[in-house]
Amino acid sequence: MLEYLGSYPLYQVILEMAVLWICVYFVFRFVQGTRAAGAVKGFAIVLVVFTLIIRVMTRDSDAFGRLNFIYSQFLGLLAILLVVVFQPELRQAFIRLGQARLFGVGRGLGSSIPETIATAVTFLSKSQFGAIIAIEREVKLGGLVERGQTLNAELSASLIESIFWPNSPLHDLGVVIRGSQIIAAGVQFPLAEEGVLPSRYGSRHRAAVGLSMDSDAVIVIVSEENGAVSLAERGQLTYDIPREEFEAVLRTRLVTPSTEEAPTTVTDSKDDSPEQDLTDANPSTDQQNSPEKDHDDQLA
Repeated sequence: MLEYLGSYPLYQVILEMAVLWICVYFVFRFVQGTRAAGAVKGFAIVLVVFTLIIRVMTRDSDAFGRLNFIYSQFLGLLAILLVVVFQPELRQAFIRLGQARLFGVGRGLGSSIPETIATAVTFLSKSQFGAIIAIEREVKLGGLVERGQTLNAELSASLIESIFWPNSPLHDLGVVIRGSQIIAAGVQFPLAEEGVLPSRYGSRHRAAVGLSMDSDAVIVIVSEENGAVSLAERGQLTYDIPREEFEAVLRTRLVTPSTEEAPTTVTDSKDDSPEQDLTDANPSTDQQNSPEKDHDDQLA
């Protein structure tokens, strides 16, 4: 091995090792904490074991030629197999790559938009009217909007409140905001896969996280069960934001969006700690303090 490496210039070996290390680091960073991490470990174990078996069996011998042929073909097909298995993760990686801002240039939102949305959300939260609102940024949501009810109406708190008023024809699905306009209502958002969120969260929260994993939109959720206000961004759900703090939190998210590639997490904004298990020290209040689970199943 050392003799083989010695046949190349030292700077070239160091450069190649650095490139390989950087690639491995970014792959590990992207899959760390996700379900893909287990699959990567499984692939690595199978590949190492299979390679050791083949090398030992075919060492200094031409025996087991057919097995060696299968192994060489397997390595050739491994790249295609990885693309198929990790298709969701690769899609998210390319989406985030396309979201990267060059030289810090990006499209901003009007300063009055967070205030307008916060006014409507406060009313919906106090009234315990369920709602899900996607605020579009760099990635267009045209494919989703086409399947909803086109509005192209000027953004206002009263319009948002009327859309999510109970028994309204559009109140069960989502609203998409682009700039200072509500471009569509009654929009079906993609649901996050099973296991991404704890089962205590309903379809609105799953839809919000699902959309945030496929785009750079900021999604606002109002729980129909307890009026809790939450935000989803880049696969991260911040649950139960105090009403008086919501406008400031939303404004911060819209002005300085998160750029970290993080696994799906659930955070309670009241204590900045991850959501605990379903077991509660006071069972009598568990139903009151949990997000909606059954009232928004029409989103599924």
